[in-house]
Amino acid sequence: MKIHEYQAKELLRKFDVPLLRGIAVFSAEEAGRIAYEEFESKGIQTVVLKAQVHAGGRGKGFVLGNNSTAPIELFEKKVRGVNIIGNGNIADKVYKYANAMLGNKLVTVQTGETGTIINRLFIEQGTSIEKEYYLSIVLDRQAGKNLIMLSTEGGMEIEKVAAETPEKILKEHIDPAFGLQPFQVRRLGFGLGLKGDALKSFIKFLPKIAKAYLDLDCSLLEINPLVLTKESGFIALDAKINFDDSSLFRHPEYAKLRDTSEEEALEVEASKYDLNYIKLDGNVGCMVNGAGLAMSTMDLIKLSGANPANFLDVGGGANSDRIANAFRIMLSDSNVKAVLINIFGGIVRCDKVAEGILKALETVKINHPVIVRLEGTRAKEGRKALKQSGMKFEIAESFKDVGNLISKVVAKAS
Repeated sequence: MKIHEYQAKELLRKFDVPLLRGIAVFSAEEAGRIAYEEFESKGIQTVVLKAQVHAGGRGKGFVLGNNSTAPIELFEKKVRGVNIIGNGNIADKVYKYANAMLGNKLVTVQTGETGTIINRLFIEQGTSIEKEYYLSIVLDRQAGKNLIMLSTEGGMEIEKVAAETPEKILKEHIDPAFGLQPFQVRRLGFGLGLKGDALKSFIKFLPKIAKAYLDLDCSLLEINPLVLTKESGFIALDAKINFDDSSLFRHPEYAKLRDTSEEEALEVEASKYDLNYIKLDGNVGCMVNGAGLAMSTMDLIKLSGANPANFLDVGGGANSDRIANAFRIMLSDSNVKAVLINIFGGIVRCDKVAEGILKALETVKINHPVIVRLEGTRAKEGRKALKQSGMKFEIAESFKDVGNLISKVVAKAS
């Protein structure tokens, strides 16, 4: 589960993480008023207006399009996802920029050409920056430990740093039995070339981030950039938090932080039924039980000359209702031209899967080929039920059969 920057910073304040003053706004009028009351009238001469979207690269992304009241001249100046506003008349400029941003599309390297609509903004106090760094904590599944990553290349995508200058990324694992140790913090600080007051500030800063990561049940906590200022030491200038979905039952308060407008509509619908669904750009919808089998099935689709339209794992204990909902959601994607159902009956019974498919087709009309492979518990009964239903199914009994049928469907469609 992802949340916005301003929400992440509100959570980090509870851990005494050094942050700048900032306020979220949802309209141009509110942006102008807040800019005057909370910043300009208090002598603050520079603010930063940030789009709040679930995508990185905002500072390099551009706002496209124009709503009914946004001043067109701003678009000629290329309004970005992050805009530094200063040199007097702060409130008036914030109002104009907010008008230009809200309701329009932000395109970044992460959103691609489709972009994402800006529905909320964050006004934050400006600050002088001496140096930018990158900081994140993630779970290293191979090591079975949380991993701190730090780099002097702040403000850049860590993937680019890893590809071009991997030696600039410092890594430190946190032993779950002992937690982050003081010697590890010092080692990282020395690795960044810090000394004096900067090192002292870092030594205070990093343990707070590590504690926040653990206590909030994060799967990712990223500060990019983490900035060093002459006045205040280290400050989290940006904050990105992803929660571990498996821990959400411990944090019912996180539900109000979710912004479904930033999520794919079909993925939101799937989450209502505890389905693991991710929309992709292909033309073959696939429904599978088990993540490993799902990945293999998507590979098979690619090898057969087609592209998967989604990742859909119905889980090992799926019942007929869950299968029916999964089928309905998968078919709601207009890009789907064929359907592949590949189920191994371990815990789930294949005859129940067949029952769910037939139940779904009572309410969902489909004019596309449906390829079904059932193997495992009561697979024969499941295949028999599909064959006797009077509906047109392509029944496969092996991966080879599935590949041949997909190739046939693709050839016919082309």
